[in-house]
Amino acid sequence: KDANRPGQAPRLAHRSVLMSTATTGDGASGAAAGSSVSGGGGSDCDRPVCATKGEMFSMLKKVTSPRHGSSGTEAGGGNTEGGGSGDIARATSSGQSLGAAACPVDVEELGQGTWALLHTMAAYYPDRPDALHRVQARRFFDALGLLYPCTHCAQDFREDMRQAPPTVESRAALSLWLCARHNEVNGKLGRDPFPCTLKALDTRWLKGDSSCWHG
Repeated sequence: KDANRPGQAPRLAHRSVLMSTATTGDGASGAAAGSSVSGGGGSDCDRPVCATKGEMFSMLKKVTSPRHGSSGTEAGGGNTEGGGSGDIARATSSGQSLGAAACPVDVEELGQGTWALLHTMAAYYPDRPDALHRVQARRFFDALGLLYPCTHCAQDFREDMRQAPPTVESRAALSLWLCARHNEVNGKLGRDPFPCTLKALDTRWLKGDSSCWHG
C-alpha cells in the first residue's frame, strides 16, 4: 500500500522513549516514543506528533526526489525544481524558521508542552487533596496514557505507570513522582537528571528564581 497518501505526513521509522528529548530543566525541548495504542497508528506512526519536523522533511525529501541515477537525485545533492523539499529540509536541519505558517506540533513540541503542563499541575496540586482530587488526578494520568497523540509515546508512558503508578496523596508526592518519570526519560537519552527535591521543583515550576521577576 502507498504509505504516503496526499495530505498525510510521511511514515517514519519507529522511535522509543516517552517525550524523548525533553528535560526537566530550563531551555529543554520535549519529544517522545514507545509502541501502539488501540485505535492508534501503531509503531509505524505517520502522525506529525510522532516525529520531529526535521525527520518529516527528510522523509518527504526521500519520497519526492527522483530515483537514484537521474539528474538532480539525492546522490547529486537532492536538487528539485524550484528548490522544493530539499531546501526545506536543509533549512529545518539548520534551525531556520519555515515561515509564519501555523503548523501542527511535532513530537518535540508536543513533549515539551506536555511536560510543562504536568509539572505545573503537580506544583499547584493540593498539599492535602480530598478524595475527588485524588480520583480525578489518577484518571487524568490514565487518560493521558490512552489519548496522548503520539501512539508509541503513549504506550511507553502506560508501561512506566504500570511499573510505578502515580502517587496522588499530596503535592509533594505527585511532584516527585513526575520528576522520577521525567528523569527516566533523561536517562534513556543520556541526559543529566534533574534534582528531584521539592525545593528544586518548586523553584523551576512554581516560584522561579530571581531572574524570572527582576530581569
